[in-house]
Amino acid sequence: MKTVLSKLDATKINLDANTDYMVNKITEICEKIGPRAPGSKEEYAAQQSMGVDLKKWSDDVSFEEFIVHRQAFMGFIPFTVAMAIIATILYFSYPLVSFLLTILGFIPLVLEFLMYKQFIDPLFKGHTSHNLIATRKPTGETKKRIIFVGHSDSQYEWILNYKLGGTGMKLFLIPAVVGLIACCAASLIKHLTIGLHGSSSEAQSTFFLVVGIVLCIFIVPYVGFLFFQSYTKSVPGANDNLSGCLSVMSVLKLMDEADVRFENTEVRVILSGSEEAGLRGAKAYAKAHEKELKEIETIVVACDTMRDLKDMAVYDRDLSGTLKHDKQVKALVKQAALNCGYDIPYASIYLGACDAAAFTQKGIKATGFAAMDPTPPRYYHTRLDAPDMLVPEALKVGAEVLLETAFLYDAEGLK
Repeated sequence: MKTVLSKLDATKINLDANTDYMVNKITEICEKIGPRAPGSKEEYAAQQSMGVDLKKWSDDVSFEEFIVHRQAFMGFIPFTVAMAIIATILYFSYPLVSFLLTILGFIPLVLEFLMYKQFIDPLFKGHTSHNLIATRKPTGETKKRIIFVGHSDSQYEWILNYKLGGTGMKLFLIPAVVGLIACCAASLIKHLTIGLHGSSSEAQSTFFLVVGIVLCIFIVPYVGFLFFQSYTKSVPGANDNLSGCLSVMSVLKLMDEADVRFENTEVRVILSGSEEAGLRGAKAYAKAHEKELKEIETIVVACDTMRDLKDMAVYDRDLSGTLKHDKQVKALVKQAALNCGYDIPYASIYLGACDAAAFTQKGIKATGFAAMDPTPPRYYHTRLDAPDMLVPEALKVGAEVLLETAFLYDAEGLK
């Protein structure tokens, strides 16, 4: 039996009416406020709009500011492409220099884009971004806490995904990365083979010439990589991630409508800012509140993009596959979904991350929850991610599973 239904009269939970609310709220934000670049006034306006609703269901609603260097996350692209092209040219005469340039090109790509480090952030202009925090307190002493997170910003448009789709986009991105790796390896081998000896045989010279010609072919995807995304135009973000925001807000809404407060479990919702700029809002919150979040048992569930039900999953690994989320929290969300009739798998984010990673990095038990085609679909980070792309049934399921997670955690805790 569902934990929710064991504590509540089922008639008090109107998921269909709540789904209508979610669709209408997302549509309103997209139409009246529009795209919400990280650290923009539109991001803040959307949070304020959602905050008005959260105040109806929460005991405390507040904003916290932080500084985001929003262009830094993808700002490595021109630099890395320049290093790759110059390294390819210098491969023919200066292989050691070529090798060093490829290493330079890799450093910001790996640290910023794959590992979400704030490596080159100081080189870019800072903007004020916000986290919105809403809390529903228990009736008694707070002994444990569950936090639901959804990010309120939207990404700058991925031009290649819009023009070519996920598969077509990969035909540029994968060769670009492969080419950089190949140039790095070939330059080092050429230097060790020829550079140290000062001469080469005719066969070696021919071989390295052919390799160089092949490396030149990769200049095409390098140049294509320059057009990976827009640096001025952000997208509507109806699914990514207003769908996640409204799903986590629904936990407080449905609890309030059913007049439910847990006895000793605090329920908190965070609408983070600047997730698309490298989890900056979640990182700022986890850093500022680390002591508080560790004083009592606290778990975090980050919800991102509730649309593609066939791909609904609990995230096992995150941060480009380098980070493993807490097994107890993963099991909790998986069981909650099963209670709702959905036997969902564990999945991993092998390229990118969700807000849960920021908390796991700080030693706070967390996991991610989403329903998104990992191809990725053509609407992902493009102008197509508008309200007409919403899937109401997915929104309904997302809210139901998250609500069940809250009740299950209150009733049984972590196993």
